[in-house]
Amino acid sequence: MPPLIFRKGLDLKHEVAGVLTESYHSDLVDAIRQAGYTYSAGRLTIHLAREFGFCYGVDRAVDYAYQARRRFPDRHVHLTGEIIHNPHVNDQLRAQGIRFLSDGDHALDDLGPADVVILPAFGVTVELLASLQARGCTLVDTTCGSVLNVWKNVTRYAEDGFTSIIHGKYWHEETRATASQAVQAGGHYLVVLDRHEAAAACDYIRSGGDRDAFITRFERAISAGFDPDRDLQRAGCANQTTMLSSESLEIGEMFRAAMRDRYGDAGSATRFRAFDTICSATQDRQDAVTALLDEHPMDLMIVIGGLNSSNTCNLARMCAARVRTFHIPDPEGLLSAGEIRHKPVDAKTEVVTAGWLPDGEVAIGLTSGASTPDNLVAAAIRRLEGLA
Repeated sequence: MPPLIFRKGLDLKHEVAGVLTESYHSDLVDAIRQAGYTYSAGRLTIHLAREFGFCYGVDRAVDYAYQARRRFPDRHVHLTGEIIHNPHVNDQLRAQGIRFLSDGDHALDDLGPADVVILPAFGVTVELLASLQARGCTLVDTTCGSVLNVWKNVTRYAEDGFTSIIHGKYWHEETRATASQAVQAGGHYLVVLDRHEAAAACDYIRSGGDRDAFITRFERAISAGFDPDRDLQRAGCANQTTMLSSESLEIGEMFRAAMRDRYGDAGSATRFRAFDTICSATQDRQDAVTALLDEHPMDLMIVIGGLNSSNTCNLARMCAARVRTFHIPDPEGLLSAGEIRHKPVDAKTEVVTAGWLPDGEVAIGLTSGASTPDNLVAAAIRRLEGLA
């Protein structure tokens, strides 16, 4: 008998609704939304972006995890890794007794038919899914629908003889899962992190180059047996769903132009494809930050979310291009009116900055990543209120 796979919940949504509300909801945030997304606290005026926090896919994934714990109270319930990139949420799941294989306390080889394994919102690689199924584990699949849409596109690329060019981070769980889909369908992939890496690939498309040097440069970001002379003749662009939308679109146009330069208009039409696979929630949050900064003059922006959250880091990057910005993982980063602990854009670790909060009247913009619950936003607002 094949192992059970739950992909549409476990029919316990109403039973876990109360604890989810208690753990992640905020009456304060609801009230600020109803009051026009603006909150005054002493000398501070806080403007919230109109789209922030938990997206549908994250909300669904967390909901399924709680349902799984409730459905199987007497069985070990595992997560392959972080369900989303938010330490507060992941710690809450650990407190529910859910074990994280990525913590190293439990090994994949130890799992069997008695174990329940939750697949995170990012999805998992084809190889990991097959291994879990072979072990007979009961699976709870929380893979986001936006991720599944990317998988469909790269599968189609592979079936039609196109290499998948994935704008993303080759080490990210979602990108690794997407790349495995391309390989399963018989195709190849190249992951490019940014415009700089895309430009190197586009230069090779136009005029060729040192094959071995190319493979060495992208050795951790290409499929096994990748040959740039062969595999860059046809390319289909996709992306990790949480990347910066404007950059993904620009990279797509870079590859389109490279194909046109090499093969002409007629040739490029048959050798290049692109689909915008940035998820709608990511796009909505990026658009909302732009609108917020256009509408209100800000003294500073605070972005709340996991330090390893791609969509949160991209929100911080957008804000930092226009105003002084502080990316904090949680309200504890607001140390005092004199100091803030935060991660600068493109830095790998947090720093403490003094003199971050100006004297006098201050306008603060506030947003959060798609994996940040409203209760953390509320706690940050209360902490700011205490600094006023």
